[in-house]
Amino acid sequence: MLKKLIILFFAIAPFALVAQESKIAYINSQELFGSMPELSGIETQMNTKQEQVKKNATALEAEYNNKMEEFKNSTDDVTEALLLDRQKQIQQIEERYQTFMQNSQKEIQELQQKLIAPVQEKLQKAIQSVGEEKGYTFILDLASGSVAYHSPAAIDANPLVKAKLGIN
Repeated sequence: MLKKLIILFFAIAPFALVAQESKIAYINSQELFGSMPELSGIETQMNTKQEQVKKNATALEAEYNNKMEEFKNSTDDVTEALLLDRQKQIQQIEERYQTFMQNSQKEIQELQQKLIAPVQEKLQKAIQSVGEEKGYTFILDLASGSVAYHSPAAIDANPLVKAKLGIN
């Protein structure tokens, strides 16, 4: 029995030493990001931009509908040239609408990235600061399943694995 305890002690001892040297913590970046106060201002700005886009899109839709009504209600003798001109006008409105919507989506995405980037940077700096202050070797992110922070003192095992694989 004593022999088994001694063997167990020697088997567990290296793990205990590693555990004392390495401190590992975890975070949930989505939860942290979602609770940051800056998000309410970003949401307000995004809603304002989306309302502006919606308003302009509605105006283009109204212009399109008016042209379609005008086209349908023309009962007088319409020459072929006039008919082609009206069709061209309708097609131009459709193209303007599509271009407007594509450009608007791009603008919205760029605005979102512009507004969110500083908040993401602030979160990353806070994680790094906590890691350094508390002496963590690693901080794992449960939301993404990745490492949110690793200490400069963490050991890079790539050379060891490469040697094991016979890779130079």
